[in-house]
Amino acid sequence: MNPATPAPEVVLPAEPAVRPPAYQLLADDLRQLITSGQLRPGQRLPTEPELCARSGVSRSTVREALRMLASQNLIITTRGAFGGSFVAEPSAARFASSLSGVVKMLWAMTTPSAESCLEMRELLEIPGAGLAAQRRTEPQLALMSLAIPNIAADLPDQLSAYQDFHGLLAGAVQNPLYELLARPLHKLCVDTQLAHGGDWEAWANDCQLILDRVAAHDVAGAQEAVTRHLLRLRIIAAVPDPVVG
Repeated sequence: MNPATPAPEVVLPAEPAVRPPAYQLLADDLRQLITSGQLRPGQRLPTEPELCARSGVSRSTVREALRMLASQNLIITTRGAFGGSFVAEPSAARFASSLSGVVKMLWAMTTPSAESCLEMRELLEIPGAGLAAQRRTEPQLALMSLAIPNIAADLPDQLSAYQDFHGLLAGAVQNPLYELLARPLHKLCVDTQLAHGGDWEAWANDCQLILDRVAAHDVAGAQEAVTRHLLRLRIIAAVPDPVVG
């Protein structure tokens, strides 16, 4: 072969595309109908036999697709004579629960640190506290009061109360998109920073101060109270774990 002649280009055959499983394709189609508004909250989905006939798949495939949508809080399935699968009412709290696992996985796959979580909480929760002070309702205040952590309770109950309190505070902003973002951050903070215990007396006092400021429609005071609480968490995050051994 003449050295000046370029070698012929080798064209490799394209790899065959991997087709998603049938249940996922069906779930995607139903999800699109729900998110586009063609299927409304409370509306019943076609029955399993109808979905089988329409999509040409087995009943087990239909059930797997419905289970996937139920796990994403998009539908609710009931049994009995009047049962079936119905489009779920939109709920920021339920959707945030589904999103929490994704947030935690993303956090773990990057450079996990309390700093990154607290940074996002500051960006969201400080201005959010001001909005909550403006918009909160009396029933929301009553629920927040019940959710203040009890310093005499066991750690799991304290963690649950802390998460409930901040979830209710996020709900008081009256913006479902805000709540959808804030709740997974609270969950991440609980799982990664607070799960081993801490100064629950100080944290309970912080929650009470936030509640007092929100109840008083004190925008600046609510923001200051949240800033104070997150600063306390920052100080704890800056202390290295003790070396065991």
